[in-house]
Amino acid sequence: MLDFLAVTLSGNPPPVAGGETPNLKWHWLDEGVLMLTPIESYTQSVVLSAGIHGNETAPIEILNQLVSDLLAGKLTLAIRLLVIFGNPPAIRTGKRYLTADINRMFGGFHQNDLPTDEALRAEILEQRMAEFFATELPSTRLHYDLHTAIRGSHHTRFGLLPYQTTPYSAAMLGWLKDSELEALVMHTAAGGTFAHFSSEFCQAASCTLELGKALPFGENHLEQFSSITAGLRALASGEQLPERSTGTIIFYRVVQSLLRQHADFKLWVADDTVNFTRYTQGTLLAEQLNEHYCVEHEYEWILFPNPGVALGLRAGIMLVQMDESELQKI
Repeated sequence: MLDFLAVTLSGNPPPVAGGETPNLKWHWLDEGVLMLTPIESYTQSVVLSAGIHGNETAPIEILNQLVSDLLAGKLTLAIRLLVIFGNPPAIRTGKRYLTADINRMFGGFHQNDLPTDEALRAEILEQRMAEFFATELPSTRLHYDLHTAIRGSHHTRFGLLPYQTTPYSAAMLGWLKDSELEALVMHTAAGGTFAHFSSEFCQAASCTLELGKALPFGENHLEQFSSITAGLRALASGEQLPERSTGTIIFYRVVQSLLRQHADFKLWVADDTVNFTRYTQGTLLAEQLNEHYCVEHEYEWILFPNPGVALGLRAGIMLVQMDESELQKI
């Protein structure tokens, strides 16, 4: 039986590029790109991706187990499925990326970068996803891009919705709720993420899922993400998830991106600051040449604080809380 992760880590294609089980057909499309198609009819075409950042191993382990169970017949496939391990060289070395962050390159942004292997990989992944959706039978389109955060978080499981000008999928939002997601962040500007590419260029319902903190293979506490794992298994098999049993999702929207534009950039947060730390109005958070940012609203929450990013990249995102109804008032 194909071991999707082991073959991807080997750097070599499998001995055969495809096969069939009583329930599905599988095809190795590219390094770390596997398509699974049910023998029976389907109504959803779904992309599940992980490893866009090579050191974010928990989602890789979750998706590899899902693929293994589908191929072994322990789970019946009811959707057309494309599974992607995004950055195999970085996964092999346990690094976030080797030369540049792929998750800032999608939607054609890779054309602005030097012709590195990672820029080429972003272009290949765009092509594979576009081909996957272009050759489907009529069905709904869905993409979940799974990550883990560099830092700890007040919300262990949270999602980020790409900016779009149309209301978000009610079915997707229902799945996110029933998968016990703790928080959901709405972007308010276009970006170079994989989820934004699938939303804007492939018209898929898309969401980036953040699961805990980045740890090496074998050190993840996957029980923390059992609700997401159950949600993915239910999605793949066409089963209905039980209704949410915990408190409601907290919704946020982005109000400011803190960009490091100059070498003298300072982010005035402690090194151990976790995601969704709250700050009060007037707090100075960032400053650089001829520019500073103080909290403008009564309360703002910081996400992905990282003062060491390269020039021109985002050193943090500032959020305010919002009502769920705003998602349908785009």
